[in-house]
Amino acid sequence: MNIGEIARRAGVSRSTVSYALSGKRPVSEDTRRKIQQVVDELGYQPSASARALANGRTSTIGLVFPPAGNHYTGMQLDFIGSVVEAAAAYDYDVLLSPSGADSDRSFQRLLGERRVDGAILMEIRLKDDRIDHLAALDFPSIAIGRTAHPESGWWVGLDHTALAAACVHHLADLGHSRIALVNRPEQLLRAGYESAQRGLEGFTKAAAERGLTAQTYCCGDDAASGQACLERILHDDPATTAVVTLNEAALGGLYRGLAQAGRHVPRDFSVTGVVAGRWAETVSPQLTAADVPAEEMGRLAVELLVERLGSPGAVPRHRLLTPPISLRASTGPARATPPALHGPAGAL
Repeated sequence: MNIGEIARRAGVSRSTVSYALSGKRPVSEDTRRKIQQVVDELGYQPSASARALANGRTSTIGLVFPPAGNHYTGMQLDFIGSVVEAAAAYDYDVLLSPSGADSDRSFQRLLGERRVDGAILMEIRLKDDRIDHLAALDFPSIAIGRTAHPESGWWVGLDHTALAAACVHHLADLGHSRIALVNRPEQLLRAGYESAQRGLEGFTKAAAERGLTAQTYCCGDDAASGQACLERILHDDPATTAVVTLNEAALGGLYRGLAQAGRHVPRDFSVTGVVAGRWAETVSPQLTAADVPAEEMGRLAVELLVERLGSPGAVPRHRLLTPPISLRASTGPARATPPALHGPAGAL
């Protein structure tokens, strides 16, 4: 079924049908109603590719996210889902592109073939070639995170520096003096991932301000790595009484490691961090955390991209979010003397 057949059945010209469907030129109400009746009877759907050729728009946005490796974290999946839902509200489809570098072929096809009208980039690095490349092409995009120089860009970010610092101050206020940071994997930190780098900066600076003894650890994005990391923390400093984590995928393993070491949360050991709210509530006891507003960030990213597409010359805008710490059950006052490490739970 095509425009020609609709025109024949409605008794009008092809151009009139095109104008009625696109709204580019006015047609009489009677004619528009007649055409719509035929369209409804035939169940006609305009070709997306034909519309793209006609108006230079695909009505599709790209979501550029990192290769999964073994899996995606819950936070990443929440964000992807929120982008798809928000885009649908603006009648945009979402094309997923698992790309991680400027030289990636999938990323280049996304741009070179103009498959999308604009793009949202996840997992930003402090120095990110993808953003530089898009800026050079004047290709509309929104970054989820901030580069080292974010002043002139379009982005939605989470203030990991302030949030990690807030977690440290919360623990210090509870009397904890020996704490540790569980960060993202080492390769991501080396690659300059913004959340890992800025979270480390906030943790280190706040610990120094409060005069705390602090250790920092990189940890794989899975529960087994979390358990192994917790074992290393207690091996290196058995007097450690609290952890701040930026790695929600390792959270279950941290709890398991504490149980194996005979540390009760929060009586013997406190855990806090920067974690999506619904994941913080899946562990027991529920995690005191700065809840990552993944759904809000996805919605804001789509809104900014739609704004940028509608106003190509608009002044760049951004949103930096700093959610408060949600007090739950995983943090408490520091014990004067941590429990012995040797017992029925096993020695470290």
